Amino acid sequence: MSHQLPDVQATSPDVTVGLSQVGVTGVDKLVKIAREGKRPIVLTAEFEVFVDLPAWRKGADMSRNMEVIDEILEEATREEAYRVEDVCGDAAERLLEKHDYTSTAKVSMEAEFMRREQTPASDRETQHTVDIIASATATEEGTREEIGAEVTGMTVCPCSQGMSAARAKQTLENLGVEGETITEFLEEVPQPGHSQRGHATLTVESSGDPEVDLNDVIDIARDAMSARIYNLAKRPDEDHMTYAAHADAKFVEDCVRALAEGVVDEFGHLPDDAVITMKQSNDESIHQHNAHAERKVEMGTLRDEVDGDAAR
Repeated sequence: MSHQLPDVQATSPDVTVGLSQVGVTGVDKLVKIAREGKRPIVLTAEFEVFVDLPAWRKGADMSRNMEVIDEILEEATREEAYRVEDVCGDAAERLLEKHDYTSTAKVSMEAEFMRREQTPASDRETQHTVDIIASATATEEGTREEIGAEVTGMTVCPCSQGMSAARAKQTLENLGVEGETITEFLEEVPQPGHSQRGHATLTVESSGDPEVDLNDVIDIARDAMSARIYNLAKRPDEDHMTYAAHADAKFVEDCVRALAEGVVDEFGHLPDDAVITMKQSNDESIHQHNAHAERKVEMGTLRDEVDGDAAR
């Protein structure tokens, strides 16, 4: 004799308080990203899946969430997706359809991505690692998707470099070197400054279908710091990176401003309501603390600010 199991999730809770996010985290899946004329990129991605919960419902039915996320991600793995943010968007929209009590569904993912490149001086082939960030939020009004990356690089402190330059200038003056020669030397040979590994994060969130190439996002983020860094480095590469970084010393705040310039230059086609998130965190070398700066802003505002600075 069979009997129906009770649906406790659908009963009313003892305390009728709604919840903005209920779901699952740490869901690992393989995702294939198609490339024109090349083999697909296979990512090991970690997903988070959330829906909102009205006050009258006790639970969100986790088994249904897992069923939906498994279904869409397995399909994406088989058929290959063209953009990681679309995988999140499809899953979020399916969640919204299958949960008649929810008004918002959000799916986010992170994955490690390896890109091949050449070293800057010795021209050897190497690879570098990028953390991909993607998400989508689906509501009755539509779906907004976000794509971005966190990358590592190198920065040099302009303040400590300025002190080193002052010391070098004084030393050269004491040695009887002419002022014009000192100026030329200091312009040609950047002086020491304390350096640090930097972490730049750049994401773009928008509705509709504006084209945002993940590789462009990665390049903007890497170039916003004082210098790119490389996994493989022969001595000429080490010299190249050291010189490049000291020739373009930047505060953590300057890196965020460089991200802003890169976004406006590269993604001028984005709508005004696209949301840009820019972050820079530096692992300080001469302090125990780290430095951090960030800005979250709509594209229309950012465009006005950057273009206004360029006009002045």
